[in-house]
Amino acid sequence: MDRVPVLEEPLKKLLGPATAKVMAEHLDLHTVGDLLHHYPRRYAERGELSTLADLPLDEHVTVVAQVATARILKFNNGRGQRLEVTITDGSGQLQLVFFGRGIHKPHKDLLPGTRAMFAGKVSAFNRKLQLAHPAYELLRGDSTEAVDTWAGALIPIYPATAKLESWKIAKAVDAVLPSAQEAVDPLPRSLRSGRGLVTLPEALLKIHRPHGKGDVAEAKDRLKWDEAFVLQVALARRRYAETQLPAVARKPQPDGLLDAFDAKLPFTLTEGQQKVTAEIFDDLATEHPMHRLLQGEVGSGKTMVALRAMLAVVDAGGQAAMLAPTEVLAQQHHRSVTEMMGELAEGGMLGGTEHATKVVLLTGSMGAAARRQALLDLVTGEAGIVIGTHALIEDKVQFHDLGLVVVDEQHRFGVEQRDALRSKGKQPPHLLVMTATPIPRTVAMTVFGDLETSVLDQLPAGRSPIASHVVPAADKPHFLARAWDRVREEVENGHQAYVVCPRIGDDLDDKAAAKKKSAEDEAEKRPPLAVVEVAEQLTAGPLAGLRVEILHGRMAPDDKDAVMRRFAAGDVDVLVATTVIEVGVNVPNATAMVIMDADRFGVSQLHQLRGRVGRGSAPGLCLLVTEMPEASPARGRLSAVASTLDGFELSRIDLEQRREGDVLGQAQSGVRSSLRVLTVIDDEEVIAEAREEAVTLVSKDPDLVHYPELRTALDALVDKEREQYLEKG
Repeated sequence: MDRVPVLEEPLKKLLGPATAKVMAEHLDLHTVGDLLHHYPRRYAERGELSTLADLPLDEHVTVVAQVATARILKFNNGRGQRLEVTITDGSGQLQLVFFGRGIHKPHKDLLPGTRAMFAGKVSAFNRKLQLAHPAYELLRGDSTEAVDTWAGALIPIYPATAKLESWKIAKAVDAVLPSAQEAVDPLPRSLRSGRGLVTLPEALLKIHRPHGKGDVAEAKDRLKWDEAFVLQVALARRRYAETQLPAVARKPQPDGLLDAFDAKLPFTLTEGQQKVTAEIFDDLATEHPMHRLLQGEVGSGKTMVALRAMLAVVDAGGQAAMLAPTEVLAQQHHRSVTEMMGELAEGGMLGGTEHATKVVLLTGSMGAAARRQALLDLVTGEAGIVIGTHALIEDKVQFHDLGLVVVDEQHRFGVEQRDALRSKGKQPPHLLVMTATPIPRTVAMTVFGDLETSVLDQLPAGRSPIASHVVPAADKPHFLARAWDRVREEVENGHQAYVVCPRIGDDLDDKAAAKKKSAEDEAEKRPPLAVVEVAEQLTAGPLAGLRVEILHGRMAPDDKDAVMRRFAAGDVDVLVATTVIEVGVNVPNATAMVIMDADRFGVSQLHQLRGRVGRGSAPGLCLLVTEMPEASPARGRLSAVASTLDGFELSRIDLEQRREGDVLGQAQSGVRSSLRVLTVIDDEEVIAEAREEAVTLVSKDPDLVHYPELRTALDALVDKEREQYLEKG
């Protein structure tokens, strides 16, 4: 299963230790194969000049332009001198500056009319953009060396770093490009010819040294298929392996706990809930583990669906565990489940009915006696349902017969945690993963490709619409004053409100913030607003006289729970909190939410937060406060959130604004994303088709006996850590 040795050659053998070290440290490129898969970000054309008109501040850029003027200026009473070069590309101009002894070579090279590639970090001086001491490479049309180096009409611009300019990467690629002929082609020949795709060696040659745009298109078509197909084969093998595992079939018993629960429900399930429940119950009745992702908008009734699945498993003699990401949420789930079940949650107690079971809570901060009792209830099987945080995963926790694991808010758990809980069953338990973050179909097929997906897209009857508005605090301060008036009005009408801030605001927090100042913070010259300070300002100012309390992640668990209980009981008018309220907090009487520094949150996160209001019969109001200027991308994001309540639409916007790598790589497994040319939004068709092809191939040959090249590619493209991530999914 070894990869072809040529592509495994360490780069230092071919490029020298200094260049190889920079490539390893700054670009995570270690072998010839790594460098061949480091594709150009874009291409500059000889005939046209790339645009200087919209260069991003503080980013490292590579531009192709022509020198318009060059002059030496003296400063510091003639003791110092600097070279100022103005370059142009037809769309705009950019100033280059060189200081001190570093001016002599550029002064000789950069004569008016000279064309060159320039690379450097864009900074601003006197409100004008400039590059200070940029690296440059002259483009002499008549020099055979330059023509050969930048073969053809297109100049590849590589993702580069300050330590390694694009053209140095291009020269390194030239050194290893002959090895591309040795690249193992993972796509089965029939698939390749059926879809008219070029071979892998040809694709690598064309993406790095294209003779025209047609070459780039052909190469990308082919490389996208590689990435989509290899990933989908890994996932298809994972799903196939799941079907080979044994599990206990859990069929709901008639006249049991579930029927007793349904009989006392004061409402009927929505059509969506019934459909999704049928899918889950079908899975539970099979003798291999269910692996299902349940996604539904905030408030679509996922908890009800999950609870009925848990009751069905208890009816069938098993136990169910629900894993929540925070103590606040675990306590909240425990409270709402016991309230919904009533006397059915009082198994073994006075007042419990014949079908009742025990519902226990297990969190890290419980007292020793309560914890001992909970552990005892689990190991004896007395407790049919346990709700807890990652404390459930600890070695001490033993189950009598774990049949179902429900994971809430999947994106907050590492795969290892999910895996550790699943290993608690005598046989692998069934798994239901819930998320309120809407996931576009392609991401579901890619990130959660090892899970079957169910979607709840109807809101239960009685849920109210939420009006959302952007409050531009800097442009229109009176809008912010009006926002606080609106909060007062809601409270006067007997309702409650949330105020959400990005930061807690105590000394620890401030030190961390001081250490980790981003360019954005530097630009704004103020740290994000904090719970502690905002609460003080509100009680002394616009919300004086109202009952205002705070809630954040650094409070003691009992204090957090006490605050949430007071808020739920209506003893608190306004809760000033961090995003600890983002998931699962359910207070139907809370109708207004003000999100301070809303531009500091992601699109999906804002949508999640907003779902905390409008949960009762009164309409919800969400005010997004920002000081960002009107034309900024951040304001564009907020306007998008304000304009739609469709979480799937917003998740697309969110994804388009972030790189997919964040979604597929770091966010999932902490390792670099394996996707380089595939984009999960634009390449929906390729992913869907690759999934079909992968399923067909794996069902015929799960061990890939007839596809050794594909096995090799699985090792190479889906790198080791990512393979483990998929294995544990």
